[in-house]
Amino acid sequence: MAPQPSASQQAYSKDERVLCFHHELLYEAKVLDSKLSDPMDKKSLVLYRVHYKGWKNTWDDWVNQDRLRKLTEENKELAQNLKKDVDIQRHRVLPKTAPSSSKRKTAGSDLSSTRNSEERMSSVPAIGRGQKRGRDYELDKEEAFHARPAVRIVIPDHLKAILVDDWENVTKNLSLVPLPAKRPVNDILDTYFEEEKGKRRLGSAEADLLEEVVSGVKEYFDKCLGRILLYRFEREQFFDIRKLWEAATGDWDGKGPGDVYGAEHLCRLFVSMPELVAQTNMDLQAVNRLREELAKMTQWLGKNSKEYFTSEYESASQDYIEKARGV
Repeated sequence: MAPQPSASQQAYSKDERVLCFHHELLYEAKVLDSKLSDPMDKKSLVLYRVHYKGWKNTWDDWVNQDRLRKLTEENKELAQNLKKDVDIQRHRVLPKTAPSSSKRKTAGSDLSSTRNSEERMSSVPAIGRGQKRGRDYELDKEEAFHARPAVRIVIPDHLKAILVDDWENVTKNLSLVPLPAKRPVNDILDTYFEEEKGKRRLGSAEADLLEEVVSGVKEYFDKCLGRILLYRFEREQFFDIRKLWEAATGDWDGKGPGDVYGAEHLCRLFVSMPELVAQTNMDLQAVNRLREELAKMTQWLGKNSKEYFTSEYESASQDYIEKARGV
């Protein structure tokens, strides 16, 4: 008989009810057995044989620990949100009906595209002679792009409503998010990290992934803020604050976007994240892990929204409005 992993190696025990990833979704399952992936190496990874609830025994499978999650209320909510998100994506491939005239729906569906159309320039290179014809080249590029794993970020409905209000406040009401934020992005992410790391085993792959993702979100935010996370009306405010960063005097010394902007702009980053990840070379497994981590982050932010989002926007002065409009 192959040697069994010791109790200290096992994160899950026999007959324990768990959640297990199968492709993009989490399903309730039961641990039937465990073994070492390499019977000759006691330090090798532990594999768990699971039975998916309601599935035939033929679907029983040996999986590594990365695919398993504890059956907690938080992870149950994650499973529900992942399923809801996949259902939405499936409905999008069906024939579209006539667009709704609802103002809020129009605003909500345009949260990302509005900024993109304002701020981004085409990155498609020109095609010189001797290369493929433009149409063939574009088709090849499109096929390669769609072949990449997609990361669909679960945004709780509560945060979607906040994003719609944010869009209307800035673009319709000509108001601004007060800066610097009382709880800036770096503070928000540090708080999340401290709360979440207590749920992970010290030195585990899950703990390392948490640290890597939080650090990556901070870096993405700093690099993306001025490029794709601002509405046109906010750019004048950004230019003024950037001058203070560059001057590096007083309280502004060593400051950056993550030290000044808050939850509103962090949420905009989450909305833009699928497009950003699509530009990377991440494999499917890495994309799925990233999606799960970001889903937990957005759920946490939604539950703590009263603490991190501003309750009142600032009305812009007439002088600012004229500058923003280039008058």
